[in-house]
This record gives sequence, C-alpha cells and structure tokens, in this order.
Amino acid sequence: MDEFCVGQRVQMKKKHPCGADEWEILRVGADFKLKCRGCGKLIMLRRREAEKNIKNILE
Repeated sequence: MDEFCVGQRVQMKKKHPCGADEWEILRVGADFKLKCRGCGKLIMLRRREAEKNIKNILE
C-alpha cells in the first residue's frame, strides 16, 4: 500500500467531468480531500474509496 501525503499530485482511474484526471491531495486521514487540477473543484472521499481509485502518484 502506498503512503500518501499532503501536496502530492495523483492520477485517478476516472476523469473528472471537466476532463482532468490529475488531483492534488489537500488532506489525508480517514477521508481524503482532493482538489481537481483542471477546474479547482474540491471533493472529499473516504480513504478506502480514494486508495482504490488512485491510479498513479505523479509527484
């Protein structure tokens, strides 16, 4: 299992409706707070769901 930290950029398996698939991690804990690198939208995902949907760590 990968270790995630604040400030990392990650690539998700599915694209956001804006067309971007890169996200920046803003919070790590029981939930992940992610910011879309395309449009700037913020989302919160449960840790399990986020770990399952992250394809690559870019940075």
